[in-house]
Parts: sequence; structure tokens; C-alpha cells
Amino acid sequence: MDFSLKFASVIFLIINLISDHINAEHEEDQSTDLYVIEGKVFPWENTGLTGWQLMTHVMANGGEHYGFLREDGTFVISNVPSGSYIVEVVNSNYFYEPVRVEINSKGKFRARKVNLIQTSQIIQVPYPLKMRPLSPFRYFQVREQWRVTDFLFNPMVLMMILPLVLIMILPKIMNDPETRKDMEQLNNLTIYNMPEMSEVITSFLSGGEKQKTKAVKAAKKRQ
Repeated sequence: MDFSLKFASVIFLIINLISDHINAEHEEDQSTDLYVIEGKVFPWENTGLTGWQLMTHVMANGGEHYGFLREDGTFVISNVPSGSYIVEVVNSNYFYEPVRVEINSKGKFRARKVNLIQTSQIIQVPYPLKMRPLSPFRYFQVREQWRVTDFLFNPMVLMMILPLVLIMILPKIMNDPETRKDMEQLNNLTIYNMPEMSEVITSFLSGGEKQKTKAVKAAKKRQ
């Protein structure tokens, strides 16, 4: 009995040591250290706006963490645990491309472009971040303006102009002697090739009469 109890106690100690080691590794992987995401936001070129920093802020993961711009455009998002974050610049006038920032448990940073279509494709960008505007927002559609081409390419106008052009051009073409000869030759060919209506009618009627006679002869033979 003493041997079995000692053996059970040894096994219990070994199991406790293994579980403590696994828990320690798990706690190391999920470290509670907080980090800082840094970068700089650039304004739109040749704008001359003043105070644009007040209208611009930076957020991570849709508002989980916020950062505000300094006078020189730099920003800091503090108290960020390790993980993956999408950093976006929010401005009402200009659009900035978002960037994904990944922080591992050892505090190493890696920044790359956000690609929602090809998620496996990784295009790294420099860190600290440098956020530049891509294009200004367009909230209103430009009013359509009247143009001469719109009038000329209108279907109703084309339907009216094309017959007039044909009427003006065809007589000049017909006055050309070469074109006249060609037209006469075509007319002669069509006249010679076209059969007369009387011949067509007689051949049709004679074919019908032949069919009738054949049918009568077949009926007499059956009788």
C-alpha cells in the first residue's frame, strides 16, 4: 500500500508540474504589456489649409483606440495590447488608405497594406507609419452641361440629317458617268435574270394539273 501511495503522489506531482509549465507558456503568449502605435499624417498638397490637424484623428479597429494629431502631423495611439489592428485616418475632406499594424508578444511591429480581396498577399510598408491622402471626397455630383456633341448625336437629329445628306449626295453620284454605267449594268443583269410573271404562273398551274392527273391515275389503279 505504501508503494502505491508513493507512486500515485509522484504521478500527481508530475502532472502538476506539466500543467504549471503549460500555463506559464500560455501567459507569456498572452502578455498584458501595452504598446504605442506611432506615425505621421500628411495633408493634401497645395491646399493651404490651417488647422487641419484639429479636423483629423486616427483610430484603430474602428474606434477601439484613438489618437490625435500634433502640429507637425505626428500621432500616437497609446495603451495598445499585442495583436492586429487596422489604423485609419478620419478626415471629412480627404481619403487616406488604411494600414494594418501587427504587434507580437515580444513587442515587434510590422505594418502592411490592407488587402480585403487577396488576404494572403502581404505588401509591407515602413513603420512608423506615414499616412498620405489618396483623393478628396466628392459629396456632390457635377451638374451636367449642354454640349454641341450631345445635340448632334441625338437619335432624332440623326434621323432628320441622314436623309437630307443622302438627298444631297445621291444626285451628284448619279451624275458621274462611271457610276451610271455600273448602275445600268446592274439593272440589265437583274432584268435578264428575273423570270416573267406569266411563265411563273403557267409553270405553277401546269405543275398543279400534273399532280391532279397523277392522283386520278393512282385512284383508278386501286379500283
